[in-house]
Amino acid sequence: MENINWIGIIIFFLTYVLISFRRLSWLKLDRPAAVLLGAIAVVGFGVLNTKEALAAVNGETILLLFGVMGIGAFLAIDGFFDNLESFLTSRFSNRVWLISAIIWGSGILSAFITNDAVCLLGTPLVIKLIKKHNLPPLPFLLALATSANTGSVATLVGNPQNMLVGVLSNISYKEYLFVGAPIAAIALIINNILLVFAFRKDLVGFSILRGHKMSVQFSNKKGYIVTIGIIIVMSIAYIAGAELAWTAPAGLVILMLIHKKESHKIWEAMDWSLLLFFAGLFIVVEAFNRSGAPDWLFAHFPIIVGNSTDFFSWLKISTIFLAGSNIVSNVPFIILVKDQLLSQPDSNALWVLLAVVSTFAGNLVLMGSAANVIVAEKARELGGIGFMDHLKVGLPLGILTTFIGTVWIYCFF
Repeated sequence: MENINWIGIIIFFLTYVLISFRRLSWLKLDRPAAVLLGAIAVVGFGVLNTKEALAAVNGETILLLFGVMGIGAFLAIDGFFDNLESFLTSRFSNRVWLISAIIWGSGILSAFITNDAVCLLGTPLVIKLIKKHNLPPLPFLLALATSANTGSVATLVGNPQNMLVGVLSNISYKEYLFVGAPIAAIALIINNILLVFAFRKDLVGFSILRGHKMSVQFSNKKGYIVTIGIIIVMSIAYIAGAELAWTAPAGLVILMLIHKKESHKIWEAMDWSLLLFFAGLFIVVEAFNRSGAPDWLFAHFPIIVGNSTDFFSWLKISTIFLAGSNIVSNVPFIILVKDQLLSQPDSNALWVLLAVVSTFAGNLVLMGSAANVIVAEKARELGGIGFMDHLKVGLPLGILTTFIGTVWIYCFF
């Protein structure tokens, strides 16, 4: 392994150790802080100079994530999630129907305001449901986390890795939607069946007493109807070919002008550390990319579909995507393989496969997705989600949906 920069490799893996073991008491670093430390180390040890480090940050992805998160913040401020809690308990007293409503609600919503935002804003709602109606925590917390990941595969703005694929590839929002949306629908059905079966004993009975359903009084209904309207308009703009990165913040600005809210309330409702996390991640991964290790790896395991009619070659690539997305996390893995995909003469199918598999890979293990970690951390008062608790559902869900997604893309292309 000649011409290998071991410093870049060491910083990359040490950063991921810190991310994985973010509760180390002697450092007190959370995930964004750990990534920031790695980014500073990359520059400090000369792996990248300051200009190269700043150039590594993909501004389009950060801008798109910022806009979508801001729109999600408007829904939270307008009381959408508070009203949603009242609606769920008034309409779905049966536990099976309630968990199904959470699965489909979070799955569909994540396709438009990202899986991370749905988990960030939706976890307090689910915690409130669990406490108020004495529900078993684990199935409902897993329902939120897994379905937010699963549903986000539908669009190019559903999660950060899909956003990155949309920015790096030549795939249009409309072209991806035709493939991703049906896969998301099938995967949510699988998600629903698997959770109901796995927790069938815990889901017996009712979430609230019969005959005591609440009368739903929606507050500030006009506010979030306008926000949902803007989301619909943005989706139409995406389909019409509008640039992803600038359409989302444009929608955010329009909402600010319409709602006339104090802008600081929007900023306070947004998770700025998530933007910091991804900015630092771009720098750390770029350093690893320049270390020579990915070139050596892909020389031995090339990402090439030799025969487009050979399903097993597609399955092999899908397995590489699934494993890679869990070894180095989905967003960094996309950055690492982008040159491999860009070198292919007709890579659209591979980009779609990468977006789908890297998203479903997030359900495989607890640390596979930031959305999982958000739910686990915010629900620590209820016991959170343990690694093995998640694995029992996440492993079969991740493998099964990845296989179904691969079959669908193989047939489509």
